[in-house]
Amino acid sequence: MIIKTISEVAASPVQMEGAKNVSVRVVFGPADKAPTFAMRVFELDAGGHTPFHTHAFEHEVMILSGEIAAVTEKGPFPLKAGQCILVQPDEKHQFQNLSASSKASFMCLVPIAYQK
Repeated sequence: MIIKTISEVAASPVQMEGAKNVSVRVVFGPADKAPTFAMRVFELDAGGHTPFHTHAFEHEVMILSGEIAAVTEKGPFPLKAGQCILVQPDEKHQFQNLSASSKASFMCLVPIAYQK
């Protein structure tokens, strides 16, 4: 068993094209020899967002803090801490921090095979 605190995991800037003021902490992943899933925590600075993108795998997301819009081709869906969503494979999506003055964060689980 491995026990960690999110704050002890180093944050790295997200380098994907279209990302703005967002970092990720890989809480559990390949370095921990996790066999099936990677657990990641994304932190969005005020006004920050992930790219509007798609990929071939599902992922589950839980909003940890702040107010975040999950943006799809059907439009934005405002979310707050404690809400969870399932992003289906090949569903175009983006996460935007709705605050102009404070950070927001969410946890994301993905299959380990897709964790880079």
